[in-house]
Amino acid sequence: MDNTLLDIKILYDKMSVSEKKVADFLSSKPYAVPSMTISQLAETCGVSEATIVRFTKRVGLGGYQQLRIAFAQVSGSPINEGITVTDSPYDIYSKICNDIYCSLEKTRGALDAEQMQKACDMIIAAEDILVFGLGNSAAIAQDASHKLFRLGLNAHFFTDNHMQAIAASHTSDKSLIIGISHSGRTRDIVESIELGKQNGAKSIAITNCEKSPISRVCDAVLYTASDETNYRVLGLSSRHAQMAIVDSVYSYLVCHLEQSKEYIYRTETAVAPKRYPQKKERKS
Repeated sequence: MDNTLLDIKILYDKMSVSEKKVADFLSSKPYAVPSMTISQLAETCGVSEATIVRFTKRVGLGGYQQLRIAFAQVSGSPINEGITVTDSPYDIYSKICNDIYCSLEKTRGALDAEQMQKACDMIIAAEDILVFGLGNSAAIAQDASHKLFRLGLNAHFFTDNHMQAIAASHTSDKSLIIGISHSGRTRDIVESIELGKQNGAKSIAITNCEKSPISRVCDAVLYTASDETNYRVLGLSSRHAQMAIVDSVYSYLVCHLEQSKEYIYRTETAVAPKRYPQKKERKS
């Protein structure tokens, strides 16, 4: 993994306009850097040498010499490059790993600790939990509901827009709706959440880090951050960020729900007979 390129991608949104010029050049032509002086790089990017120095410090390097050394070690294709027909399966795997890593790191910066705590408290207090997801988010909704259900919570997922509306119409002020939408603009989910709010239901959104209809209607918002590109038909990076949030909430609940371990034990006991027994290795 080319950590310097990954760090540049992760920090890109926090950079100044001049620093972004340097980042764009380094990402597109990483192999040119080791042979360039700081003056040549500054001239090529149209920035000052002071900007280059500030840039190196922003990405955690001690100076321009360390930047040259880091890029001398770069292998493979640039991080910003998409998957191409010439890539081997392993090349594609490497690129996807890099994208997932960047998405998780960016999501770490986008998440608000207080909002996460609020969301967990709302889940603990709810008498019934409805998890909504459509399209690419449907699998995440199912996974979230499954994890909550294993803890003994009254959680159910709905991945059909009609069923979401029906379920939302039957909520109360003891209900909680979790809406999962990467774009935050899925009309059916937003409208179902609004329908539940008319009954007093609380709501949590898991969505991308920008202002959107779902973030405006929910009581707590857990933001993901990912750069989906043209080949990301299934939104792979955002999906992994959503899953990481769900897993984090689940792990918190395991530690703070009084009977969580008892319910986990019951769950494991119930499904154990449905697995083939493991074969014991013979001692030589």
